[in-house]
Amino acid sequence: MSLFKLSPQALRAKKKKEVICGVTAYDYVSAKLAEMAGVDFILIGDSANMVMLGEEDTYSITMEEMLLFCKAVARGAPNTLRIGDMPFLSYHTSIEKAIENAGRFIKEGRCHGVKIEGGAEVVPLVKRLVSFGIPVLGHIGVTPQRSLELGGLKAQGKDFKTARELLSSAKALEKAGCFAIVLECVPSDLSKLITENLSIPTIGIGAGPFTDGQILVFHDVVGLLPGFRPKFVKSYINGFELLKSALEAYKKEVKEKAFPTEEHSFSINPQILERLKQKSKS
Repeated sequence: MSLFKLSPQALRAKKKKEVICGVTAYDYVSAKLAEMAGVDFILIGDSANMVMLGEEDTYSITMEEMLLFCKAVARGAPNTLRIGDMPFLSYHTSIEKAIENAGRFIKEGRCHGVKIEGGAEVVPLVKRLVSFGIPVLGHIGVTPQRSLELGGLKAQGKDFKTARELLSSAKALEKAGCFAIVLECVPSDLSKLITENLSIPTIGIGAGPFTDGQILVFHDVVGLLPGFRPKFVKSYINGFELLKSALEAYKKEVKEKAFPTEEHSFSINPQILERLKQKSKS
């Protein structure tokens, strides 16, 4: 696999040439499936805290936990562009600490870049990271690491002030060196305007059809999360019910002694078995 194909520059070059498809994945199996399906990139998201660890938000996930997920994805998708999501407080306390943590995503997590949430306030950090050779994927709109401040995960950019701020932030992030920007829960027409004003790709999630690409969480795509489903999610199979049915069928066969059969068993030389029987009697 060419290193260029794994570079953020290769993703950037797809703008206006082909629609970009990304998926958020967290482990070996989901990453392997994503790579076999041919997605353009995988984001190892801090949403792992909710999807994989069962927490109610993304705040408490640690660097060590994120790096563990990144390593698993790297093993499952060695030939796919991989971006690590910097968790809450891993880049907020100082630029020096942020550079150190971003470097760990590259060095230990085997990522090809990092994602950072925020607008104008993270521009100085983006510039520093890029200057040190660490590619950065921006993220504006709904930013889960600021959900407490925002009052929840609500669509952003619906009024003139916040819409203008999003457009300004997107331009500032591009100028700072981001290779692409995630737009989350942003009105479609505003996403279109932002996309038209940038020379780097926009990746939408709940941002309508006019972005340069789309991303969804693996578990949402295959229907593994029962219960509440955001408006912007589309599940292509009911994976939860399919897997539950398989487990129920397994349990039924075990209880009825229909599994395992001879087909699933190993054999021993009858002469050895006879010797063992005789030995057990003595």
